[in-house]
Amino acid sequence: MNRPVRVLVTGAAGQVGVDLVDTLEGRVPPGGRDGRPLDGSAVGAGEFEVLGLTHHDLDVSHRGDVERALAASRPDVVVHLAAYTKVDAAQRDVSRCFAVNADGVGHVVDAASAVGAHVIAVSTDYVFDGRKGAAYREDDLTNPQSVYGASKRAGEERCPPEVTLVRASWIMGVRGTSVVHTMARRAREGQEVRFVTDQRGTITASADLAAGLVALVRARPGGVWHVANDGDATWFDVAQHVGRVLGRGDDFARPILTSDLEPPPLAARPERSDLDTTTWRQHFAPLGPWRESVERLVTWGSDSR
Repeated sequence: MNRPVRVLVTGAAGQVGVDLVDTLEGRVPPGGRDGRPLDGSAVGAGEFEVLGLTHHDLDVSHRGDVERALAASRPDVVVHLAAYTKVDAAQRDVSRCFAVNADGVGHVVDAASAVGAHVIAVSTDYVFDGRKGAAYREDDLTNPQSVYGASKRAGEERCPPEVTLVRASWIMGVRGTSVVHTMARRAREGQEVRFVTDQRGTITASADLAAGLVALVRARPGGVWHVANDGDATWFDVAQHVGRVLGRGDDFARPILTSDLEPPPLAARPERSDLDTTTWRQHFAPLGPWRESVERLVTWGSDSR
């Protein structure tokens, strides 16, 4: 009998990490559809042996710790989710941001190579400058505008072609911190919100991304992949949809510009960084429309919070 595929997940306590561990173990994550990976096959009993490591378990900025963890566990696949994600704080915490997002990727890639493990590393749309005027493809030139984006590009540069590099954007899940939870809470409390119309991107529901990552664990294709829900949106569009789902009128969300934000954000955001997922959809099932995913997220939350 074939042994289970041993999968090590870094950043396992993050919003994608908890959903991925659930999906690998055959459970439907909160806010997920049916838990089925996007290659069409349900997770079989005993198909995966999962080792989820949180930041408490493993700080990926320490090379020796990463080497010891992988040498001890000898995984078949490493899904590297651990990251420094505080976009504005990174502007003042440059060394720590690069230590995690750049050096950490290099440590994982090198340690995985030493034990013969395939790496799936997750990056971001913030590696782009937002000036293309259309959705970004995998081979478009990167030009990050923030410390966070630069650190993630530096991490990408540590990945040889055999690594599977996933770019996702505007990630949001039921568990963890998400701007959508703020929108939903204010809608339920009868408040109004103000969100920008001049930042456009693609939403990636963490439960849907987890399903995609399981498909990639099986396929181990290498190369760069853009993985996100279908359709693009502004943050104002998202807020309007949340309000409608929760029974608020069109006066729930008010449109503003980034220049209207108080205090202004420390880090520049790309004006348009939506991801073209054509390559993904040529090989796997789509993640589904962003509105449907957001509805699942806020509806599950209203029943469970």
